[in-house]
Amino acid sequence: MQRLLAQTYLKSEAKAWLKYRNGTRDVVNIVPDTEQNDAAQSYEIYTAYEHSPVYMGRILFDRQGYWIYNGTLLQVDEQEQLAHFIMTYVERI
Repeated sequence: MQRLLAQTYLKSEAKAWLKYRNGTRDVVNIVPDTEQNDAAQSYEIYTAYEHSPVYMGRILFDRQGYWIYNGTLLQVDEQEQLAHFIMTYVERI
């Protein structure tokens, strides 16, 4: 079984700041998909701190570390922010 190149991807739920194109900022909740498989790791994105969180889409990473966004709410630069956060996240001890 092959492993993803980056083995330090986000492993548990985390919150991240997201700066929108219009200059506003918001906190989003990134949740690793529990249905992980050999081909990809995926992460569900929701608004944070709301009574009824809004689903914002999913980011999928393949074994080579390439990612793709599956959703309609985020612009490319916003997608890149979240992908970077997921790839470089370090859990505090």
